[in-house]
Amino acid sequence: MKFCNQCGATVRLAVPAGDHLPRHVCDACGTVHYQNPRLVVGCVAEHDGRILLCRRAIEPRRGYWTVPAGFMENGETLQEAAARESREEALAEVVIGSLLSVVHVLHAEQVHVFFRAVLPAAEYAAGAESLEVALVAPADIPWADIAFPSTDFTLRRYLEDRAAGGEPHHFTSIDRRLRRP
Repeated sequence: MKFCNQCGATVRLAVPAGDHLPRHVCDACGTVHYQNPRLVVGCVAEHDGRILLCRRAIEPRRGYWTVPAGFMENGETLQEAAARESREEALAEVVIGSLLSVVHVLHAEQVHVFFRAVLPAAEYAAGAESLEVALVAPADIPWADIAFPSTDFTLRRYLEDRAAGGEPHHFTSIDRRLRRP
């Protein structure tokens, strides 16, 4: 951030009084600009034992597979965001169920929240952000071509839970800044 969105003056990185983290602060008007993680919301939707997957038509990870998911918008709940993403990416109407996973993607400053969902009818098609959409049997999930570690984690927990007959919540953190060559 270079300029204040309140007055247009330049901002500097400083620890405001009473805070403990560096923030972008405007010296002209005093506005403190907080930057917080973005929420990505999606669901693992199932129909007759198969899971709805979308092959991405956009970057990042164009051409790789994921579940319907995307950034949450202001004015919607987590569940509404998950259902909207299914409509946008897979032209699918889903019924959102229980919370499945929360993945803290620290290096991207994001939190990914996934729900279990039901696709009542096998009605779907590729939306603008998908190259193709498919209902995939668990044995046919293209694990090597899954777009994101958060999706991989979530799909694996979903299948484990389904086999065990439970619906627990799962939490993990991913931080690529910690990777070593």
